[in-house]
Amino acid sequence: MSTVPVDLPVDADLQVCPRVAKMFKLQWEEVQKSWVLLYPEGMVKLNGSAGEIMSRLDGNTSIQTLISTLEQQFETTGLQADVLDFLTIAKRQGWVKL
Repeated sequence: MSTVPVDLPVDADLQVCPRVAKMFKLQWEEVQKSWVLLYPEGMVKLNGSAGEIMSRLDGNTSIQTLISTLEQQFETTGLQADVLDFLTIAKRQGWVKL
């Protein structure tokens, strides 16, 4: 079993399928040329990496598949730690549900 950040549940693994939390709406903002998270009190503008990750969180795609997809799309390897770190932060902010 792969290791996951401390903030993720102890029993979580790379087969968990995260999704954007219900109180947030993820959308592309053409004017800002970025993904944003809308919520009742405002908006969070995501950087490029965060937007790429968040836009793939559909509740059906596992973390492992997400990592593989990103590595293929960007023709790189070794993104697991970065993706897990971001998901830890996003979960802590309440943006993501596992």
